[in-house]
Amino acid sequence: MPDALKPPALRSGDAVRVVSLASPVDPASLDRGCAELERLGYVPKLDREAVLARDSFFAGPASRRLLALKEALAESDTKAIFCARGGYGSNYLLDDLLAFQPPAPKILLGYSDLTSLQIFLWQKLRWITFYGPMVASGFDAGAPAGYDRNSLCAALGQSAAGWSIDLQADTLAPGTAEGVLLGGCLTLVETALGTPWELDTAGAILVLEDRGMRPYQVDRALMHLKQAGKLRDVRAIIFGEFPECAALDAGETVREVVARILAPRAPHSAGVPIIFGAPLGHASRPMLTLPLGVRARLTAPASGGPNAGADGETARLDILEPAVT
Repeated sequence: MPDALKPPALRSGDAVRVVSLASPVDPASLDRGCAELERLGYVPKLDREAVLARDSFFAGPASRRLLALKEALAESDTKAIFCARGGYGSNYLLDDLLAFQPPAPKILLGYSDLTSLQIFLWQKLRWITFYGPMVASGFDAGAPAGYDRNSLCAALGQSAAGWSIDLQADTLAPGTAEGVLLGGCLTLVETALGTPWELDTAGAILVLEDRGMRPYQVDRALMHLKQAGKLRDVRAIIFGEFPECAALDAGETVREVVARILAPRAPHSAGVPIIFGAPLGHASRPMLTLPLGVRARLTAPASGGPNAGADGETARLDILEPAVT
């Protein structure tokens, strides 16, 4: 496979294009998010009518969203594309992107439904993208409530070296592993199966997070990925918090489902380091920003948790290279 392509770093004063590629956007949340971008030193540029468009449960017709994305990828006066929110609808744009060749890699920041586009850009163009806050879903709450500013600024602006992230998570299977950081929203990783841009997870530190799934639905998705061979050659797995995922009865939690299926003594064990509860994407705590497509090292201590393990170590992700140039 060709080498990963890194976009130029984002600096204070740079313009960023705001686009809506999935579900409709709340105007007040959009305004708060744009104000936060200005506080960070960025210059948000947007076609407000297009960003706030509504067509059923989409942010406007697919043709209009596709045109907005192509124009954002090609324009030379913005340094990044920040998505307004997730929801559903990014997958409608992918078939028509197969023949499109952007002139150069550009920062794409988003999470949730944007996983579909991020997987596409990795598999087809080898672009590094960024799994983190969106304008009306993260930035709108400001820092530190809505997002973690340190990981955001390191991911988008640090071009000289890597950095470390405290994952604030529990260890389900201890160990240390290196690989390429890939993944995103569990539902969208799963629904990429069978498409021309199906995610190749071999050698990956796989990130999986979601919200609003019942534990049995998480079980089904994990078993689907396992039976499709997507967990066979991963180096490690990072699970998010999975908020709003309580069982309907007194059955297993999502954490217990993950441990049963994948932990070291489980019949379907992945046999790799696994952590659970990192504040990624859909999270109750300030969301971290992760660069997807870079080499990283996961350290899952034997007694790991949001606090220190027995030796004072916490679950940590070391980003081993800058994500931008």
